[in-house]
Amino acid sequence: MPKKIKRNWYVPKDRPITDFDRRILSYQNRGKLVPSPKLIKTPEQIEGIRRSGVINTGVLDLVASKICAGMSTAEIDRMVYDYTVSHGAIPAPLNYEGFPKSVCTSVNEVVCHGIPSEDEILEEGDIINVDVSTILDGYYSDASRMFIIGGKTTPEKERLVSVAKECLEIGAQAAKPWGFIGDIGKAIAKHAHRNGYGVVRDLAGHGVGNEFHEDPEVDHYNTHKDGMLIVPGMVFTIEPMINMGTWEVFVDEEDEWTVVTEDELPSAQWEHTFLVTETGLEVLTY
Repeated sequence: MPKKIKRNWYVPKDRPITDFDRRILSYQNRGKLVPSPKLIKTPEQIEGIRRSGVINTGVLDLVASKICAGMSTAEIDRMVYDYTVSHGAIPAPLNYEGFPKSVCTSVNEVVCHGIPSEDEILEEGDIINVDVSTILDGYYSDASRMFIIGGKTTPEKERLVSVAKECLEIGAQAAKPWGFIGDIGKAIAKHAHRNGYGVVRDLAGHGVGNEFHEDPEVDHYNTHKDGMLIVPGMVFTIEPMINMGTWEVFVDEEDEWTVVTEDELPSAQWEHTFLVTETGLEVLTY
């Protein structure tokens, strides 16, 4: 039997078909996965996400100015909460599917979703990912950065942090309008593997803006598939999680959130929220 085409794109009967519609439909008719109209953000929605992103970036700038050895990850959580609410916004992680804090703090071998704690004290040479997500007037933004506590760590950890950032940048360069989401993972995996690192497969980037997590799912490894068509007006994150050793991970059984590398070697991650334009990607928060 012929392969059934998933028809995501449609043109409402009350408006004429445009060249934009025709271009997407041409891909859909060739059997490619295309976005649904709701994934193409309106100018008003883009402006709302952009405003949310300004606060999200401000939170990470504040963390960058304050983070230091001797600080607990719970202090980071309070900092994020206070800044966010004082700017009229809401920390998106707080109570999301039961997550108990306002930010994810993932130290050394923790890949992501680390829960801030009074008992977790940062030490010189630690590497930590601080992942911030913000809701402002119903619009979501999402980004994370790596920090080296004390400014210096082992050469191995420094290289990991640096290559992980390069992976994000290379993935963004590969994400071209009228290309495919699969191009992102192919580019990231090539660079990570060339440097001897594993790329986490169990977690992915995602659409964002009107909701915390939307389509498309943005895999960071080479799935050997095209994935969804990338179209101007889409908003999504790229957030590769790069492991010093194996790509495999496990979830802590006690808190059911914290994701840790299977071999307990360090992991690093950077994340931006991007808007697809006619010419490339625009960073909305970093």
